[in-house]
Amino acid sequence: MARFLLQKLGVNCILLVLVSMVGFILVHATPGGPLAQFALSPGMTSARLAEIAHDMGLDSPLWQQYLHWSARLAAGDWGRSYRDQAPVLTVIWLHLGATAQLALASLILSFPLGVALGIIAALQAGRRAEHLASLLSVVLLSLPTFWLGLVFIYVFSVRLGWFPAGNLTTPGHGAVTDHIRHLALPSLTLGLVSIPLWSNYTRAFAGEIWRQDHIRTARALGIPTWRIVVLHLLPEALLPLVPVAGIYLPTLLSGALVTETVFTWPGIGRLLLDSLQYRDYPMVMGLLVFSAALVLLCSLAAEILHHLCDPRLRG
Repeated sequence: MARFLLQKLGVNCILLVLVSMVGFILVHATPGGPLAQFALSPGMTSARLAEIAHDMGLDSPLWQQYLHWSARLAAGDWGRSYRDQAPVLTVIWLHLGATAQLALASLILSFPLGVALGIIAALQAGRRAEHLASLLSVVLLSLPTFWLGLVFIYVFSVRLGWFPAGNLTTPGHGAVTDHIRHLALPSLTLGLVSIPLWSNYTRAFAGEIWRQDHIRTARALGIPTWRIVVLHLLPEALLPLVPVAGIYLPTLLSGALVTETVFTWPGIGRLLLDSLQYRDYPMVMGLLVFSAALVLLCSLAAEILHHLCDPRLRG
């Protein structure tokens, strides 16, 4: 396990460096580069812009700029946001909670429904139930997130008035029920489009397990199907989902951009979009590194958990 952990840590560190290098190069390759926001200021002159570039070290070679930036990043100095005039890490932390709430709520909806749909499709292979489950997965997978969110806003907010159309809370209201009402539509949107992920993986894993000899023996002995599913099929089918969750969960945290934009939800995805529009490049680079590190750490944690739970891998 120690050797496996060291190998994974080394690979993840290399990947994180490569991601940061590519992001750093792309930011500097955009029109205007890191100075684009300053160039838009009224009355900005070329001399003043050159002075700002010198003060920020942007007149040095690109590789030196990267080494200086990465050294400050490793020391915990992620820079300051142009827009918020606050440390990048502080701004990310303030928006992380909203995205975590949205991701958790959508996971509570999508995971059990997706697993149930996958189990049904695996057990009813070749029958009408499997075709219906497959059709539902295809439909949910094909729905554009922004379109589904707009439909929910029109139906449940504009027409029926059951839920708010966006934002985290209603100004002046701090009740938990008010926050839940605001959370309902974005979590439903993100949860529905996430169901096919869990159902497709579960269907593949459960279908293979359902055809194995020990399951066939249990069915031949007359053991009720529900007992076989609960005691044998479900635990074995859920185990391979651990590494899948390790990749999916952090990408869900950082990839809810469309949902957060439609519902004006103040999370990480909305923060990234606003930072790109404002050309707040310190924040953009901070979010890029933060998202990449989150994906790699969660993936590593899921692989470790998978090794600990699966006796075949421990050997």
